[in-house]
Amino acid sequence: MQKVDLAYVRLASSEIARDINRDVILEVIRANQPISRAELARLSGLQRSTVSLIVNQLIEERWVRDGAKADLPRGRHPTMVGLNDDLVMLVADIRPKLATVAVVDLNGRFLSRAQLPVTSDPERTIAGIVETMLRMKNNHPQRSFQGVGIALPGRVDSETQRLRFAPNLGWPGFDIKGAIESGTGMAVEMDNAANACLLAETWFGGMDGVRNAVLVTISEGVGTGILSNGQLIYGDHGMAGEFGHIPLDINGPVCGCGARGCWEVFASSSAALRYYADSKPKVMARTIEDLLRLAGEEDPKAIAALTKQAEYVGRGLRIVSATLAPEVILIAGDIVAAWATFGPVIEKAFAESILSGLQPRLMPTHEAEVARLRGAAILVLQRRSSAGEANDGKRAPKQAVPARHKESGKGAGRRALAVK
Repeated sequence: MQKVDLAYVRLASSEIARDINRDVILEVIRANQPISRAELARLSGLQRSTVSLIVNQLIEERWVRDGAKADLPRGRHPTMVGLNDDLVMLVADIRPKLATVAVVDLNGRFLSRAQLPVTSDPERTIAGIVETMLRMKNNHPQRSFQGVGIALPGRVDSETQRLRFAPNLGWPGFDIKGAIESGTGMAVEMDNAANACLLAETWFGGMDGVRNAVLVTISEGVGTGILSNGQLIYGDHGMAGEFGHIPLDINGPVCGCGARGCWEVFASSSAALRYYADSKPKVMARTIEDLLRLAGEEDPKAIAALTKQAEYVGRGLRIVSATLAPEVILIAGDIVAAWATFGPVIEKAFAESILSGLQPRLMPTHEAEVARLRGAAILVLQRRSSAGEANDGKRAPKQAVPARHKESGKGAGRRALAVK
């Protein structure tokens, strides 16, 4: 018989069953809105009386609202329900040189979006982000703001809620969460950008049934988010997933983390720009967008630089595959914009280095910036949904376990959004 560790056993209860039913109903509404209560019962397999109770409670808590009556050829005209898109989140994707701020509703739609520079002065940069957020909030007085979500290029300590490791950002010790909460008056949730992208893929993407996946972000650095056996993995102090800082060549260039030859010094967008500069081109490329444009114009040196980067992306995926054995590896980031050209290079390098002939599916995600922002919104929804009542983002929830550690898998991330 298999031993059971009683420290990790959670007995089933009517409360757990109710929460699961609420998750199911909210997911069915999200995927099929507008939808009638009768159709909800049919698709969910729950009794109509149970569905009506849950829907009424979701309406009372403002997650869901009644819409128009259905125009059926015969019989009653049922009232359709859908998500309440008056509930919105302020979100930001902070990268080493640029921050994107947006307003996102429950359906993942963007109502406002703006960009501003990121400097080495965190206080000044965050003040600019806060000012932009407040302006956006004032521009949507009819909406109910539920809080602030932040995607970051580093690891957030799950205990202190401060950046623990972000070598490409360089803001040691600065209290990002505290500064934004003080400036906006709203609760703030933060996470690594790769984790945010993975959350967005599980909610808005096509990952139903996938329980083991890794999302790799390729930008100024290389980051990874891990879904293992249906759970998002954070590790001690939120540090799990730093594959970008595993050395491929101990004699390679110095990495921002202080080591030599890390995967990201060979496979990041910064690496591609370095390869191009080393080739002494006639036309300089200041950004990865410049380099991709030059490659699209068939500049041979730009193509060579991006090809070299893609080969290193593929080689590094061996580490991910051999360590975690995922079903799917998702690639997000700058190079995906030219996937038709460089995706086959990544796939070939990966296939040549795979162990035991078992190769995960390799899939590009074409909306990296959007995924970061939507993932940041999901962070807020996880926190809000655990509170169990509308609070306009002004009060932190009381919960024993962070919502992001809840089970996920088929519809991963979606269940975490349901009201608890």
